[in-house]
Amino acid sequence: MNWSLLFSSSIGKKIVMALTGFFLVVFLVVHCYVNANIFFANAEENFNRAAHFMGTNMLIRITEIGLFAGFILHIVQGYKLELQNRGSRKTRYAVTAGNKTSKWYSRSMAILGTLILLFLIIHLAHFWVPSRFGGLEEVYYDGEKFHNLYLEMKNIFAAPWVVIVYVLGCISLSWHLLHGVQSAAQTLGWTNKNFFPMIKNIGIVFSILIPLIFALMPLALYFGLQLDLENITLLF
Repeated sequence: MNWSLLFSSSIGKKIVMALTGFFLVVFLVVHCYVNANIFFANAEENFNRAAHFMGTNMLIRITEIGLFAGFILHIVQGYKLELQNRGSRKTRYAVTAGNKTSKWYSRSMAILGTLILLFLIIHLAHFWVPSRFGGLEEVYYDGEKFHNLYLEMKNIFAAPWVVIVYVLGCISLSWHLLHGVQSAAQTLGWTNKNFFPMIKNIGIVFSILIPLIFALMPLALYFGLQLDLENITLLF
């Protein structure tokens, strides 16, 4: 196999985008699970314990390196593919039938991806940097010390502009996933007529549900909303 084609050809770029995209989807599921602790019983302790596990487990830390690599590959290949597509359109014709019939978000993946990138930078600055390099208050559970990331969230999401930015970021993520999941499945050849409609529907549900849960977190903390889940807890 000519590995250079994987990063230089159009189909190669799409394959890299699809594979890294699905890897990032797994990350979203795990991240969403950790965040969901705030809606259940003993929210502060369970969330801080979950965040501590994600930040100290050696396997998770190694996977984190792969995650950053996946993000970078996805972003770089995405921009390269967008520039290639723009160049192709200029040399052929200004407007194609696909431009007229395709969804607006499928033609705006680069814009949506850029908004998500800006949101990601803000998110890392708010939470990942202080949790990795210090600056968080400490709290003790059963004599064990933890970073109080839950308190940090409450403080950060007390600012209305931050809540708005996060909600807009989640909306951008939803539109990005709506096209991305289906496009990745097509790129990888998962187009069997018996299974592709199911993959498409799962992608639609995922694209709505996961960003919605992410968006509910800052809204719940800002408005002081408490779900009636006091007798239910997650694994952490």
